Amino acid sequence: MKRNNWYVVTGAPSSGKTTVISSLEGEGYHVVHEIARSYINQKLNQKLTIQEIKKDAKTFQDEIMKMQIKTEKGLCTEETVFLDRGIPDIYAYYNLYEIPFDLTLENKLKKASYKKIFLLDMLPYKDDYVRTESPEQQRRLYELIQEAYQYFGFKVVKVPVLSPQKRARFILNCL
Repeated sequence: MKRNNWYVVTGAPSSGKTTVISSLEGEGYHVVHEIARSYINQKLNQKLTIQEIKKDAKTFQDEIMKMQIKTEKGLCTEETVFLDRGIPDIYAYYNLYEIPFDLTLENKLKKASYKKIFLLDMLPYKDDYVRTESPEQQRRLYELIQEAYQYFGFKVVKVPVLSPQKRARFILNCL
């Protein structure tokens, strides 16, 4: 497993990841914004609907995986980087949508390397233009994400519900 100085900020949909990542970015840290959201925005700009984009859950997750791997390959291992989700999040989504995965996928996941994982406690669910999960799926994803990182050998630090700035400070204090 390659060594780097990368930290994942993860959690269920509507848990405040984007806000916390933006707060860390505002403090001058290098961040990688959520790949799935970027992918969805690209497809929306091509005049596809969210339903068309997410119609085939496996294809959607496979595309996110490819983009996440490509993005991470381009990062400097010595630089402190905060990622809005990591590769094991995809494993959680595969499980949520009951998508079968094969040995190739598991091998890709085993190659993921992060210094520490920060799992944000859930906030009340809020709809936005990219979220299609239900509040029940939000709760299930929280569990699946935690299980995925632990399954792949990562230590998970739970981040309590605080203001975004205090959550960012909590994360920085745990580095």
